[in-house]
Amino acid sequence: MGIESLLVFLIVGAVAGWLAGQLVKGYGFGLIGNIVVGIVGALIAGWLLPTIGISLGSGIIAAIIHATIGAVILLVLLRLVKQA
Repeated sequence: MGIESLLVFLIVGAVAGWLAGQLVKGYGFGLIGNIVVGIVGALIAGWLLPTIGISLGSGIIAAIIHATIGAVILLVLLRLVKQA
């Protein structure tokens, strides 16, 4: 993995985490937290979406959408666990 790939990886994670925080009100984690939420969200979506037959294509926009969907799922699950 080159430095460019790592930079894109971190940017996608940060944008996806920030977007998920905006969509699921009450969650703001700062830059590092957003990156972690976005990366974990991408892992969740990478496992879940193909399992249910959803493909978003390739490219940076698709990667951000993909990671954001997973990050929203993560934040909703965290909210449910927190309330229980």
